[in-house]
Amino acid sequence: MAFVLVAIFAPALTAFDPDAQVLTDRFKQPVFLSTASTHLLGADNLGRDVLARLLYGARVSIVVGVATVTICAVCGSALGAIAGYARGRVDGALTLLLDIWMAFPSLVLAIALSAALGAGLPNLILALALTGWVSYCRVVRAEVLSLREREFVLAARVAGASATRIVARQLLPNVLGPVLVLATLEMATVIISEAALSFLGLGVGASQPTWGSMLNDGRQYLRQAWWLATFPGVAISLLVLAVNLFGDGLRDALDPRQRGR
Repeated sequence: MAFVLVAIFAPALTAFDPDAQVLTDRFKQPVFLSTASTHLLGADNLGRDVLARLLYGARVSIVVGVATVTICAVCGSALGAIAGYARGRVDGALTLLLDIWMAFPSLVLAIALSAALGAGLPNLILALALTGWVSYCRVVRAEVLSLREREFVLAARVAGASATRIVARQLLPNVLGPVLVLATLEMATVIISEAALSFLGLGVGASQPTWGSMLNDGRQYLRQAWWLATFPGVAISLLVLAVNLFGDGLRDALDPRQRGR
């Protein structure tokens, strides 16, 4: 929640423009290293304020994470529910597609898709979504296979409910818990993937500050300005840690078997 608030109120938390270049402030040290500095976390090789770029960069990581897991959860869950309930040729075709898709490393596939689609926020989200829907599909398919012969599903079928209605009204609500937990935990993977793509220059583009691009810019100045790469790396680690802890707590809250431990 703290990261979300920081991203929303970024303009109120810093007086600096994240893209403003002040060459006289190049490599200015953080205030805790130099009292003459006006930059709380220092300035980069172009005199841009590191703190301002961190705050605005949080917006990209959070937007990409939320948008990607939402698309993956909706599309993957729908496909998994359809395959698990229909079975037969539909299930067989989707299972084959899943096996083929999972044969490619997700990050390598995301790099290839990002390079093909080009830079930009929508293209980045699409590339990550195309590599992340498989997990949701597999989880929902397995859950639906175990639920499709339960009494409430059989009762709906006897009552004349259509397959679409059974999937939408009976099955999907019962797999919402596992999907929410998976989405929370997968968001950490998406954030790391976005940082990796931005580090490689395949993210949202140079016009918008991102933590991955800040890491890339700062890696060549580690000896003279260690803060350029250190603070973005710490920010990524803290955000991923926070998301994982939230996911673990959500899993424990939604799984009755975990409550007594």
